[in-house]
Amino acid sequence: MTRATRIRHPFLDHAGPIPFAHRGGAADGMENTRAAFARAAGAGYRYFETDVHTTSDGRLVAFHDATLDRMTDLRGPIAKLPWSEVRRARTAGRRPLPLFDELLDEFPRARWNIDVKAESALVPLIDLIRRSDAWDRVCVGSFSERRVARAQALGGPRLATSYGMSGVLALRLRSYGIPAVLRVSAVCAQVPEFHGRVRVVDRRFVRAAHARGLQVHVWTVNDPVRMAALLDLGVDGIMTDHLESLRTVLTERGTWN
Repeated sequence: MTRATRIRHPFLDHAGPIPFAHRGGAADGMENTRAAFARAAGAGYRYFETDVHTTSDGRLVAFHDATLDRMTDLRGPIAKLPWSEVRRARTAGRRPLPLFDELLDEFPRARWNIDVKAESALVPLIDLIRRSDAWDRVCVGSFSERRVARAQALGGPRLATSYGMSGVLALRLRSYGIPAVLRVSAVCAQVPEFHGRVRVVDRRFVRAAHARGLQVHVWTVNDPVRMAALLDLGVDGIMTDHLESLRTVLTERGTWN
């Protein structure tokens, strides 16, 4: 199996392919809650994926959607509500939304892959990483390459970042031998296996990433057959909602640790 030749950042220091608990393991509808992350930790996961938004008074909330409507018993955009209101929301009617600074403290051994969902969350997140000295525990990503590049500028070389969509496109073009500008500070490419009907992750893509010292992490993979096929291609990490499925696949291959 082809692997990146060296670890470019302490965040990536893991023996074997990295198993990520996507939103803590979202299969049962309790995504991005303390209970989900505690369950993932109990299952042996050390890498958690989550998302952050800011409330109107600047608190960083671990939550995927811009509004409370889909996942909680309250409604409204998080960015327009103070934390005193957002904290009343309950996922599946039972679980409160966590603040990201509390999750950092509550799970001190965990490493966090953070999708910055809103521009307003960027500076508070970098400030929190700096205050907590959590540089080795956090990787920042976003669909927006401009946002991730800004995070890199704010955090400096101690911050691990992945590529945004335009960065992934540039890497895909490079894999075909087409010149494209790549941000050199990224340490990984975090991508879907397919974008619509277009395959993103194949052997050529993985080889191009590894040639540049980049890891490839694929989201969100819940089918054990697809997990195994991607691992055979040499990907360096998989994000999943189905914690037991990925753990079983890695265990059977002798790479769960």
